[in-house]
This record gives sequence, C-alpha cells and structure tokens, in this order.
Amino acid sequence: MRFVSNLPCATTAEDHVTIPVSDGTRLSARIWRPTASHEEPVPAVLEYIPYRKGDLTAVRDSLHHPYIAGHGYACVRVDLRGTGESEGVLKDEYLEQEQADAEDVLAWLAEQPWCDGTTGMMGLSWGAFAALQAAARQPPSLRAIVIASFTDDRYADDMHYIGGALLSDNLAEAGTMFAYGTCPPDPAVVGGRWRGMWHERLENTEPWALQWLRHQRRDDYWRHASVCEDYSSVRCPVLASSGWADGYSNAVTRLLAGLDVPRKGLIGPWSHKFPHLGEPGPAIGYLQEVVRWWDHWLKGIDNGVMDGPMLSAWMQDSVPPSTSYETRPGRWVGEPDWPSPRIRSVSRPLFRHRIGADGEECGDRGCGVLTVQSPLSVGQFAGKWASYNAPPDLPYDQREEDGGSLVFDSDRLTDRVEILGSPTVELDLSVSEPVAMVAARLTDVAPDGRATRVTYGVLNLAHHERIGEPQPLEPGQRYRATIQLNGVAQAFPPGHRIRLSLSTSYWPLVWPSPRPAMLSVHEGTSTLTLPVRPGGEPDRLPPRPFGEPEGTRPLTVTRLTPPEERWEVKRDLVGYHSELEIIKDRGLMRLEETGMEVGRRAYERYGTVADDFTSAEGETCWTMRFRRGDWDVRVVTHQKLRCSEKEFFVDATLDGYENGRRVFSRTWNETLPRDCL
Repeated sequence: MRFVSNLPCATTAEDHVTIPVSDGTRLSARIWRPTASHEEPVPAVLEYIPYRKGDLTAVRDSLHHPYIAGHGYACVRVDLRGTGESEGVLKDEYLEQEQADAEDVLAWLAEQPWCDGTTGMMGLSWGAFAALQAAARQPPSLRAIVIASFTDDRYADDMHYIGGALLSDNLAEAGTMFAYGTCPPDPAVVGGRWRGMWHERLENTEPWALQWLRHQRRDDYWRHASVCEDYSSVRCPVLASSGWADGYSNAVTRLLAGLDVPRKGLIGPWSHKFPHLGEPGPAIGYLQEVVRWWDHWLKGIDNGVMDGPMLSAWMQDSVPPSTSYETRPGRWVGEPDWPSPRIRSVSRPLFRHRIGADGEECGDRGCGVLTVQSPLSVGQFAGKWASYNAPPDLPYDQREEDGGSLVFDSDRLTDRVEILGSPTVELDLSVSEPVAMVAARLTDVAPDGRATRVTYGVLNLAHHERIGEPQPLEPGQRYRATIQLNGVAQAFPPGHRIRLSLSTSYWPLVWPSPRPAMLSVHEGTSTLTLPVRPGGEPDRLPPRPFGEPEGTRPLTVTRLTPPEERWEVKRDLVGYHSELEIIKDRGLMRLEETGMEVGRRAYERYGTVADDFTSAEGETCWTMRFRRGDWDVRVVTHQKLRCSEKEFFVDATLDGYENGRRVFSRTWNETLPRDCL
C-alpha cells in the first residue's frame, strides 16, 4: 500500500465527541475533517459500528478516514450504543434502536456548522449493514452509501441459516459479539464512571447465540432490516463490493438486480476485508473509487463515476488447492447490466459419475437412482464460511471430501469455460429421514487429480419449498429441490474437468442433521446449471482498471507479545473423535498515540465422535484485555453448543476481571428445541 501525506485539504481530528440521541443516550464519535470546514462546510461521511474506535479499529481507521477527510469530507466514526465509550448496552445486532440512533446521528451531523447538510454512510460488514439499513429508512440528509461485505437477507444469506441449515459461524460470530459487547469504556475518556458503564454491560448482556437459536425460521425477527423484503425502500445511490472468498459473495449482484437507483458493483478475489486491504490479492485503489463516488453524489462533481460497467468482477484463473493465497491470478471483467444478457444458463443432466451433454437423455437403459449417506468427516476441509485469510481458512484439496460424496465429472474440457454468477443444482430426490440436508460443491479438477473448490451451496431439504418455512419430509417420497451455489467468477482451462459433489453432511461448516440420512438422486432428471460467460468478446474493462491501494499512514503500534494463528484438524483413531481447532490470537499491542495496550484471543473448537450426529459440539472462548498504567481489565467469554436429536443445549459463562481479580461472573445453561434443523 502506498501511504499518502500530501492531500488536497489540511485536516484536524477530534478524538472524542459526544452525540446525543433521542432518548438522551450519548454516543461517542471520532471526527476527522478539513481544517477550513468551519468556514467552508463539507459533506459528512459516517461509519457506524460496534468495534471500538479508540483502540480495536484505531489503526484501520487511521488508514482511510484521514484520507477521505483530506479530500474534503468530515469523516465520522461512531461506536454503537453500548460499545467503546458510547453509553448503554448492545444487546443484539440491527435492532430498531440501533437504526433510530443512526438516524439521530445523521440528523446531528447535518446540523453541524462544519457540515453542508449532506451526508453519506460507508462501512465493511456491520458498517455496511448499518448503511444499507439506514438508506432503507430514507433519512433526509443521506445522499449516497458505499458498502462492502454485507447482505440484504439476514436469514438465508448471512452467518446464521444458509439454505435453512445452521452455520457454525452462527456460534462463532455470537462468541465475537458476546466478547465485544461486554468490554469496558476507556477511563481516560469517560472518567470515573467507566466502572458503572462496564458493569451495566456485563449485567445486561446474554449470549447472542440464545437469541439467534430462538428464531430458526424466517420470522419477523429476521425480516426486520432485511432490505430484500423491499428494495424500493432504498432511494439513494449505492456502491457495493465484496469478495469471492467472503461469505457475502451474493448480495452485490442481488442489489444490482433489485435496486432502481444509480448503482455500481465490485467483486474481487478477496476475503472479508476492504478492497484496498484485499486478501487474497490483488488489492485495489478502493479509497480513490470511494472519493470519486462521494465527489459525484455528495458534491455534484461531474467526474464520470457512473461510466463503464455496472458490475466489475475478478475472473479467477485455475489454481491448485490451498488454504491461503497471497494473490489469485485472473483479470477484471465488466458487465454493463445485471442480470447480464450476455450470461447464458447452460444446464446439464447428472448421470452416474458424470455430467451429461446438452440434451442427453437416459435412453433405452433407463434412469437409475444414485445414493449417498455421507460420514461426518465430509466438511473438515471446507474452510470458513467467511474467510479472513488469517489463519489460513480457505478450503483445501477436495479429494478426501469427495470420498464421502456422490460425485459427477464432466468430460475433459477442450476449450476454456468461464462462469460468472450463481450455479444451481436441481435434484430429483428422496431421503430416508424427515430432516436432512445436502451440500453441493463445484470443483475444478486438474489433470493430476487435485481438486480446488470453486463454490458451494447448502440446502436443508425441509426448506425445499421455501427457505425459512420448513416442513418435515416424508421418507421415501420423491421431491424436487433447487440448491443455489454462491456466486463466483471462475475460469476452467482446457484439460480440466468440472466436478459436482453432493454430500449429506458438511461439518463443521454446517451443523449436522438430527440423524444420518440416505439421499437418493434420480439420474437424468437431476441437473447442474452453470452461468456461462461467452469467450471471444471484449472484457469491457482495461487490464488494470483500478489504481494502486493507498491510504494515510497508520498509527504507530508496538507489539508486546507475538500473535498466534492455528487451524488444525485432529482425528483420534482409537476413540474415533474428530475435531477442528482454530486459534486467532492477535497478541498484546500498544497504541503509542494513547498508551492503551490491547489484546484479543479467540479460540474455537468443533468436535464429533465417529458418525454420531448428536455428538456434534462447538465452543468459542474469547479473551479481551485492556491495560494502561495501573488500570488492567479483562473480559473472558465462553460458549458451548451441543445437541440431541430434538434439542440444542447452550452453556455459557461471562467473567470480568479488574487488576487480576474477578469482579463479575455469570453462567447460562439453556435448552432450545430443534425446529426441522
């Protein structure tokens, strides 16, 4: 990344500004703005997230907010109610109160003497959710948004219930927010009332996993703030981006198709990161694109920002399987509209061990029935639902996974095949259990047999008629079910094969069904459909359409203890116990600007015994530490999720420590029914 210091505007920063909201609660903000903005007001750009502007995101924020401010904007980082130095308690994600607070903040910004009355919102992940959800409420000052790594569908395309199946990330992300939501404010900012604010958070927080498991169907809880329920509610321009390695690879194209406002989409090879910090690379000059967007929509500058394709996407070339990539080879391609009339849906029937040719029928030999009942080990090399590329968390060689799956291969390709969009699998099937799932994986198979997963999709078959409204299946009855795989842009070279693999488990990425199920798939009447992008036409983008990544120089940090990253699959062939263990320890570091020392350690474990589907259990443990001088505070959270055929069991603890002494402790042990899950 290129660090830029010579910016168009001199800037000033205010580290702690309180913003009052309607009920009297005060939210904490950090503001970067042009020094001359009191005489020459500028638009304000808001990032609104719960991740602690004063320490945990301070380094990241210092890369891009001063950069944007230096181009003539007031950049405002606000911590949500109950996080950082903001008052109150953070009880859950995307609540009505959170969105009402956002409207109050935008109104406050528009009224400041250094703001010209217009605002924008930007963010990654939660910040992108917040911006999109605020846009749907149409606050009068909000003129445009810039969002990265997000979804418009909180139930079916977030970390909760993919295809109606329970993701392990439901537990993992609940552990993250259980920890972040119980951290103390900084005494250097809020003074002596820090302890009372902290204990208010400790005493009024419960494990977020409980709330999410209380809503196993697509009810009003999930419909709230799911913008896909009414795309017409968004009336401001949207610049949306994501990455193929992220869990949020689908919402960009859905917004392009569903919105009726000026909009642009950008999808790179990245994991869950901003595009200027994109891993795997290549990262791009994203902040330059953001400034151009704001210049056009907030300042009215005619700079051609809407020229070119509606969707710019990184067409990935074939690579050997690996759990991490520094870069993904490929090229940028562009589509002027989305859905693109140039993308052709090509359907192929499935036959024993192979993907058939166009128009091929069973013929005189008839159509057979193929069966699979996968072991629980299928999925141990699936990687994370949303990759962070640290520790290495992408899917590894799929050949071992394929040993427990129903596999269909194409003939060796004679020409290069490129796909752009979401493949689908339509199955003519029956199952042996009333609740069962199927995972479908699309793989690039090299001539030497190495198999690199390209994309995948999961369907809880009890949701086959409508995602979010399950009904138990009748064992042995024939059904038709469509599995939508995650969107991707991928090239398959000549000599390779395209493989479709079907399994009835995908643990630990997805929680297992209550019992092992036999899946029966009918040949010939089951199909794979690929979104094929034609070759031989111009890509409609220059080879390097984006600039070099740049930002302002980050804050100075001193690392006090080394980080630790680990991703281990373990198998005990005596007791038949298998587990995946993940460690993400950022180590202890000191922010030299404030003297604050911060540490974060996350531990995850997912285990099973043999093929006992009720032995599945997952646990998360987080330790958050904050220290300055003689002030030393730790928060330790632990969650464990277990199951029987009919119930989930959640056990959790929350402990707070001050100067090594435990000052708060609480335990939860709750049982929740499984609802066709």
